Amino acid sequence: MTDRKPPGVSFESWVDRQIREAAERGEFERLPGYGKPLASIDAPYDELWWIKGKMHREGFAALPPALALRKEAEDALEAARTARSEREARAVLTEINEKIRAALRRPPPGPPLRLAPFDVDAVLATRREGRTG
Repeated sequence: MTDRKPPGVSFESWVDRQIREAAERGEFERLPGYGKPLASIDAPYDELWWIKGKMHREGFAALPPALALRKEAEDALEAARTARSEREARAVLTEINEKIRAALRRPPPGPPLRLAPFDVDAVLATRREGRTG
């Protein structure tokens, strides 16, 4: 923990001393991303950059739950199509179908879901045809 600023010392010089001493102890070298370029250095300025970053780190989505589930279903279908095995594809589809059925039983807030569980056998048959043809 840092020391309290002593009376009679200007705030700026006290802060500068704290930074210098921390650098001498090597405390800045253990920070995540040390020595790496800033990821967003060339990106256009966004006033909400810190909010978006925080939401991403905390796992929150900016989409309403219904739209997030639609996106997840699209991603799951693509993952099933490119899965290494039929067993893996079936597991992906079964998992997303459970989420879709739960959402149909209790619709999430936001726009209409407009989503139905995937026909696993039909998707797998299409997958097989795509691999052989």
